[in-house]
Amino acid sequence: MRKNAGFTLVELVTTIILIAILSVVVLPRLMTSSSYSAFTLRDEFISELRKAQLMAMNNQDRCYRVDVDASGYQLRRFDNNTCTGTNRTEAKQAFSGGASLARASDSSDTFNVNFDTAGISSMGCSGPCINVIADETLSISIESQGYIHGR
Repeated sequence: MRKNAGFTLVELVTTIILIAILSVVVLPRLMTSSSYSAFTLRDEFISELRKAQLMAMNNQDRCYRVDVDASGYQLRRFDNNTCTGTNRTEAKQAFSGGASLARASDSSDTFNVNFDTAGISSMGCSGPCINVIADETLSISIESQGYIHGR
């Protein structure tokens, strides 16, 4: 009586196919930042801008500003409507996944976005104002009427 030791051809082929699929599909996603980081940051930042806009429209004796720098963004509330003096800040939202923000006009990664009591932005642009940079570049538009949306 002969004792068989080892794997069958079907088991070997199945194992090789599974390893190939994992190495082609899963491993590259684990090693690099995905393009989802750009979409996520765009959606989060649009929400933060809309929040500041609504707060400025509802509290006309205060100024609301979103400050952006190379490491993240932060919402500030000032006790007057000139955006100077004493302010309260929310927790800073750090960029993740290799994504960042830049002003579309000059590619600066440090800028402020103020909103007046009518919800109009201080950026002075109509259309794409802010770029979200990651694996791909997405834009955030602030229209002259105050509408904020992604492209």
